[in-house]
Amino acid sequence: MKTAARVYYEGRVQGVGFRATVRGVAEGFEVIGWVRNLADGRVEMLAQGESAEIKDFLAAIRESGLAGHIHAETAESATVEAELRGFKIR
Repeated sequence: MKTAARVYYEGRVQGVGFRATVRGVAEGFEVIGWVRNLADGRVEMLAQGESAEIKDFLAAIRESGLAGHIHAETAESATVEAELRGFKIR
């Protein structure tokens, strides 16, 4: 069953290639969605896919070398957006 997660990353997550790295990690998983910078310095990401795939994707983001930039990660359930295709940087 498709599910969606909205994740907010805090820390030194802008200006360090964070969004491009997340998009690159997404290519190795069956997830769709997007990642974008927020005006308050955080990064917001929406990922859709099977529950286990999203869980593994989020773990891979932490293991990708970005962990040192992330001071806090807040995940919440989100509504599945049927029109999404691929994984984009917004």
